Amino acid sequence: MAKPETYRPAPGEIPTVPGVYRFRDEFGRVIYVGKAKNLRNRLNSYFQNVHALSPKTYAMVHTGASVEWTVVSSELESLQLEYTWIKEYKPRFNIAFRDDKSYPYLAVTLKDRYPRAQVMRGEKKKGVRYFGPYSQAWAIRETLDALLRVFPVRTCSAGVFNRAEKSGRPCLLGYIDKCSAPCVGNISTEDHRELAENLCRFMGGGAEKFIAELNEQMKAAAADFDFEKAAILRDDIAALTKAFERNAVVLSDAVNADLFGFAEDDLEIAIQVFFVREGRIRGQRGWIVEKSEETDDAAMVERLIMEVYGETAAQASAGSTAREIEQNQHDIPKQIIVPTLPSNQEKLEEWLSGVRGAKCEIVVSQRGEKHELMKTVEENAKQSLTLHKSRRAGDLTTRSASLVELQEALEIEEPLLRIECYDISHVQGTNVVASMVVFEDGLPKKSDYRKFSITGEAARDDTASMYDVIHRRFRRFLQDQKNRAGHPAHSGEISGEQAVEKEPQKFAYPPNLVVVDGGKPQVNAAQQALDDLGIHDVHVAGIAKRLEELWLADDDFPVIMPRSSDALFLIQRIRDEAHRFAITFHRTKRGKAMVKSALDGVDGLGPAKREALIKHFGSLKQLAQATSEQLQEVKGVGPSMADKILEHFGAQTDPTAGTLELDGTGETSEIPEGGFNPVTGELLES
Repeated sequence: MAKPETYRPAPGEIPTVPGVYRFRDEFGRVIYVGKAKNLRNRLNSYFQNVHALSPKTYAMVHTGASVEWTVVSSELESLQLEYTWIKEYKPRFNIAFRDDKSYPYLAVTLKDRYPRAQVMRGEKKKGVRYFGPYSQAWAIRETLDALLRVFPVRTCSAGVFNRAEKSGRPCLLGYIDKCSAPCVGNISTEDHRELAENLCRFMGGGAEKFIAELNEQMKAAAADFDFEKAAILRDDIAALTKAFERNAVVLSDAVNADLFGFAEDDLEIAIQVFFVREGRIRGQRGWIVEKSEETDDAAMVERLIMEVYGETAAQASAGSTAREIEQNQHDIPKQIIVPTLPSNQEKLEEWLSGVRGAKCEIVVSQRGEKHELMKTVEENAKQSLTLHKSRRAGDLTTRSASLVELQEALEIEEPLLRIECYDISHVQGTNVVASMVVFEDGLPKKSDYRKFSITGEAARDDTASMYDVIHRRFRRFLQDQKNRAGHPAHSGEISGEQAVEKEPQKFAYPPNLVVVDGGKPQVNAAQQALDDLGIHDVHVAGIAKRLEELWLADDDFPVIMPRSSDALFLIQRIRDEAHRFAITFHRTKRGKAMVKSALDGVDGLGPAKREALIKHFGSLKQLAQATSEQLQEVKGVGPSMADKILEHFGAQTDPTAGTLELDGTGETSEIPEGGFNPVTGELLES
């Protein structure tokens, strides 16, 4: 643990202007990002009397090894830069907003030629209109099902759409009039886009106006004695009214606001937000936040506003179109109601108003219907925190116990904060690949997963492959350490070019324990790779499949753990995850190699045309059965090339079985009589 005085900036070195600062640890990772109106005053507060700091701030400054800062021109700019860096670096000592669930949205992909309406989760994408979030996926599906009667836009996936387009027959929704079937030309591109835009207009706040227009059309049709059209419009109005009234009316129709409520204990904070549009609750969202830094309610409100509306701000641009401005005004309401005003209220309102394109205010509700609704939001936050605590208690206890049990069983002194597991996958020595999966605090960290392709002498057997993978991984770690030693983090003001400097790859951070899928030979190979690199503080263990025993490099006998052991279950889970990741990569690589090699013998057929052929026909089997006319449907394939392809496949009795070239070396490998699945690349047993 570093001492703060070893990296404290010299007196008078820190400027007294607004800026954003970053603390880094000994590996160069950013562990905390903060902003300040006066950088000197803020940074000096971390070093003057460290024993007076709160426990978490004390841990942060002792984990740090350097501090650097960037000067900005205004507080508003510091807000934006702080948000950008927190999103990029994900510092461990900053508050991390984690959704207590993955909320579904109704999304309309306006960027597509034929926009698609669907339920989507995860990060928002550019060119897609989002409505929600909804608390339940079934609620949004029922709403969409009702709306498809009036707005029969496409809802199918790209694969279903392409198959229907090629076959000339629409799917079931096209036959029951819940899709206008653009795949078979039943509606033009322009008319289908208009349907999608009307759906967005209805969901974006124009429901009552739209229903009123349909009412006028129904009355006009009845007056003209067109009772069939009037009946259709009547049913459309009923469907839209049902979808519109699904949301509870809580405020007057003119109210567009987001309401935030908190509930907290000593360790965590539960946050709930209700999205109210036209007086109705259109969505709900929640977060569970660990108190990784000392913050008061005003600072928490500021961070929350940056989190919720920062993504909209990041996607907004100076030349936004009318549609984008409309989306921004839907995402950012006229009023944001919070329990406590942030200290920089005016700057936040200026920022939000600029993104929205219209005035936005942050207020505290004192009385009336909004105040009553705020009580409901806060009650939801309390219930969410209670539920989270009850669920997490068992999970956290089990994970902690399993890590401690594994640490004791392997006689490792330090806690197992990071575990990496490696697995080798191949078929009879061909297309050899390896996987690396990472678990931190007993949970998978998929952003740190890595894949390896193994060739040459290293692919001769599993032990050579394991040595190669471990050696490559930790050689990279040592190289990054050397690079950082040659270019230490600068303690002081940094230029704009340095401000956007990328972090070192997470691949370079060392684990406490390396787990390999295999027994004594694989463990010895991994240990030898570490010894050759001079690394002696990383422990190695292997798990053998037959008896599920753990092998250590220095022991002649395995460690046998009880079948009911939580530690054994954890190791098995890590091993299975590494196996899954390796198998997935191997199948992908093997399938591409087989398909590619099957067309390598065609003279004049380059990579682009090979890819176009496979994409057009979908599989090697269908390509081999195609006629000359069908082959010429592919762009770039003429009569001469079609004849060459037919001649090439005519020389093979079965392109999916027998002897196939597996790579560009000319070497071949026998495939079992069952052949392989050209879609998945999976070998079929005879």
